[in-house]
Amino acid sequence: MHNQKTILATAYAIDPYKGSEDGMGWNFIYQIARYNRVVAVTRKNNRANIQKYMQGNPDVAYEKIEFLYFDLPYWKRFWKQKERGAMLYYWMWQKAVPAFIKRQNIAFDIAHNLNFHNDWTPSYLWKLGKPFVWGPVGHHPPIPVQYLKKYRKSYEIKDRLRWQVKKYCWKYSASLRNTAVKADHILSMNGSVPQVLGIAKGKYTTMPSVATSDFGYRRSKSDKKFTLVSAGRLVPLKGFDLSISAFASFIAGTDHRERERCELLIIGSGPEEPFLRRLAVDLDVDQYVRFIRWMERGELMKLLKASSVFIFPSHEGAGMIVAEALSFGMPVICLDNCGPGEFIDHTCGIKVPVQGYGPTVEKLGKSITRLFRNPVLLKKLSRSARCRFETHFDWNMRGDILQTIYQKITA
Repeated sequence: MHNQKTILATAYAIDPYKGSEDGMGWNFIYQIARYNRVVAVTRKNNRANIQKYMQGNPDVAYEKIEFLYFDLPYWKRFWKQKERGAMLYYWMWQKAVPAFIKRQNIAFDIAHNLNFHNDWTPSYLWKLGKPFVWGPVGHHPPIPVQYLKKYRKSYEIKDRLRWQVKKYCWKYSASLRNTAVKADHILSMNGSVPQVLGIAKGKYTTMPSVATSDFGYRRSKSDKKFTLVSAGRLVPLKGFDLSISAFASFIAGTDHRERERCELLIIGSGPEEPFLRRLAVDLDVDQYVRFIRWMERGELMKLLKASSVFIFPSHEGAGMIVAEALSFGMPVICLDNCGPGEFIDHTCGIKVPVQGYGPTVEKLGKSITRLFRNPVLLKKLSRSARCRFETHFDWNMRGDILQTIYQKITA
């Protein structure tokens, strides 16, 4: 057996039943435990689901994981309501966590700050005086203004304010500078992180935070149906208006018989649902667009397995669902940006350049048409999508990368 280390990992968000940030927190902890012992520090509100999941899904890896639950006293957090105040509380939590760890008298070899995955709030784990790994970290870039025109003006104002806050932190936050300087290694979610943080070449590894487990790849797709899927929270960031408009532009070029076998499934809920439903009606495709507010994760995986193409014109710097779609051999249509655009290449999907709103819709629509009209190409991209998952987005690969970094910084 190789020399096992003890990794002290802080993960503010961990929930094995969820996707996104919480799901990543759980999977990273599990991956670290493939090679090492882990002491994982997380919030108290994650305890019930972690324990329930571990009881229901026994695994020898759990013997190497110890969870510690930490929160600030009630008077320091009573004001935090779900999303509201989350970032401020997260920062306070990070600041207080080293003192909590010191009080536990834990013997460990490496401190690793796992999530929230953002590169504009500091970590203080370097104060523990051990080798320190930070990340994966990254940020959502500002949403290009042309893609916000259809939404309330307040979204654009909020998005720009958020961007100014990030820029301010990168430029002026001494704690953030300390985090980047004191880290022995930084995991960067995409190519934009080293630029904004000014990190030297040998000090970081580019590794998307998103990955997925293998839910089995036998395609159960029927050739009769052409099903496009888009999934996520119904907010401007995810670009669902582009999905619906592109689908309408594609439908306009099909005949009555072909339309019968086409559908767009939009899976998720959020504040923009009424607007998106109206958009489907206005574009006269509401009979082909189905909104599904919520699905149990296992059901969603079955649905992806039986669908044709994943359309995801999102403006974010990540996108967990892209990895899942690839694992089922679904070609992905997305924008050529630093999020999903860095996850796929021409072998497993189609990337559309960021441009004016109309031309973007037109290009996305043509991409759908191309895959619909060319079953041979669809099959080829589907096979490559599965390969792309196996070589880039399988959780075990993330665990292997972490192990290499841990060995390197303790050598």
